[in-house]
Amino acid sequence: MESGGVGMGGGECRSNDYGDAAYWDARYSSSGSRASGGGEFFDWYQTYAALRPLLRARIPAASRVLMVGCGNSLLSEDMAKDGYKDIVNIDISSVVIEHMREKHKEIPQLTYMQMDVRDMTFFGDESFDCVLDKGTLDAMMCADDAPDGASKMLAEVARPHGIYLLITYGAPKERVPLLSQAGCRWSIALYIMPTPRYQLKMSKGAPQSTMEEVALTEDGQLPPDYVLKDPESHFIYICHKLAVKEAN
Repeated sequence: MESGGVGMGGGECRSNDYGDAAYWDARYSSSGSRASGGGEFFDWYQTYAALRPLLRARIPAASRVLMVGCGNSLLSEDMAKDGYKDIVNIDISSVVIEHMREKHKEIPQLTYMQMDVRDMTFFGDESFDCVLDKGTLDAMMCADDAPDGASKMLAEVARPHGIYLLITYGAPKERVPLLSQAGCRWSIALYIMPTPRYQLKMSKGAPQSTMEEVALTEDGQLPPDYVLKDPESHFIYICHKLAVKEAN
């Protein structure tokens, strides 16, 4: 279920099936779909090359990483090639998990498991140093059990890790209240990154990665005078889990 941006340009939901395993199994089985598991690989939102400076700065290569909603993205493979040692990839679709497990059987740093992000009780608390989410929360916000399913996902994400790195179409007014639900307490840093299409247009054919850190207001929102260069920008939230004393 990697990157729920499927059919959600600008964050608009066009389907209520994004939380359903059967939907994703059918999609990944379709040879004509970008998201198919039939030998095609696709990265929604941003590629590892674009995200690398931030990931390398925020996630040490020795970290144990949980990639939620991995889909048929090459992000984990690229991270492993760049020195990351232990990446566990989960997805609700058994079709794509089998496909990716077969593709990466010679890369011991990568593990693949079929799992629903709304129930990750297989993993104990503090099992991972980082949870990386490239569009899966967006997908859950377009599932037919939204927003309850998204809340269940975040409650699970808050258990087994220290850092939650979320890449999403959702602006702070939409995502910060969700991230701040009961049981989830974070210190949040925000980066904003234009879409690859916008970057290519502005650079006149020579793609350049432009990522801007933006200080949130006290109530977790964008500064009132902040203007998005690209209306379809991706928001990257670096969420550090707070200890009980820090949260209080």
